[in-house]
Amino acid sequence: MRALLLVGAFLVLVPPAGAATPRVLAIDFHADVNPVTQDYLCHQLARAAHEHYAAAVIVLDTPGGLLQSKDKIVLCELNAKVPVLVWVGPDGATAGSAGVWIAQAADYLSMAPQTNMGSSTPIDSNGGNIGSDLRRKLINHEAASLRALAESHGRNVHWADQAVRKASNVTAQEALQMNVIDAIAPSIPALLADSAGKTTKPRGYTLQLAGAHIDHVKLGFFARVLNTLLDPNIISLLFLAGLAGIGYEIFHPGVVLPGALGAVALVTALYGFTVLPITWAGLLLLLLGVALLVTDLHVTSHGALTIAGLICLAVGAIMLFRNAPPPYHTSTPLVVTIAVVLGGAWAFAIGKAWEVRHRPALVSPQAIAGSLGEVRRDGMVFVNGELWQARTAGGERLRPGDRVQVESLDGLVLTVRPV
Repeated sequence: MRALLLVGAFLVLVPPAGAATPRVLAIDFHADVNPVTQDYLCHQLARAAHEHYAAAVIVLDTPGGLLQSKDKIVLCELNAKVPVLVWVGPDGATAGSAGVWIAQAADYLSMAPQTNMGSSTPIDSNGGNIGSDLRRKLINHEAASLRALAESHGRNVHWADQAVRKASNVTAQEALQMNVIDAIAPSIPALLADSAGKTTKPRGYTLQLAGAHIDHVKLGFFARVLNTLLDPNIISLLFLAGLAGIGYEIFHPGVVLPGALGAVALVTALYGFTVLPITWAGLLLLLLGVALLVTDLHVTSHGALTIAGLICLAVGAIMLFRNAPPPYHTSTPLVVTIAVVLGGAWAFAIGKAWEVRHRPALVSPQAIAGSLGEVRRDGMVFVNGELWQARTAGGERLRPGDRVQVESLDGLVLTVRPV
């Protein structure tokens, strides 16, 4: 009997073979919502399913971003093959604008105590209201999509509507009281412990993640570089630098380095153009501005073409990303500063070119006569840093290495005498 009791106790204490510690993939998302971060997040959600993680936790801190990228991220969350938990954290983090959709698409949503969420009203590239007709259409669409997410996950539909229509914002405590979120958790382990035994809506996952092993993943180096390059100010500068580098190579063939760097800058800028929505009018104004600046080097316009070109560059840079949301529009003060600096540099270059063009010729019979030189091969004479054809008045043979003095200049041939 005693032996049977010992065997029973042993069987109770030994966990089943399949009760291994669950693994959770914590996906750090401290960035804007754009195509780069969209690909990163969707890839990690697919990886969580492929590598048999018990769940994926999106550690969310974003001011928002592009609507198209937001929609694709939401699709990835809703179609993930593992439970998707969102934790707005750590303290000080925010789920703003497009981040609210990412949060509400989660199977289980939690916030750190000192965080906030909301302000999801679509606005134009300058931070202002969109035109009335387009505004109604866009706000109605976005409000309906956020309400649908909240309703299907059993959360506050009214607040979801107000977040879009009234830019409503809530703290973590307010969100919990209003049923905007499922829990408040100070850390990821606390989130996993709080979710234990909960059944998610609408997909019906029963979460058993307490004590899970957490693997953290962050945006990779190359993705961070691309994410940094998705700055309209940087893209505009790269585009102009690319044109300048290739133009320099065209007018000074063989230098190689400016052309190579210009090509890299131009390709990088074109990548940005394919990611962010641009206006063709802005792009054409940039090209016209560059053309006017180059033209002013070859015609006499007394600076009129330079001024027109700089205006085209400034207006084109400001207009270029006017269709993008607020985080992705060019800085007007930066554009004006660059235009002023570029105008000053261009005026200096044109002034020097004008001075050189109208400077009296330095090579003349009077200027070069009396100069000393050295005979090189094939009767050439090196004088004042240049090679000249030369002869002597008496027809004497010039030997390499002889020192000579210039007597006169006849066309492009020097008359010299041995020293």
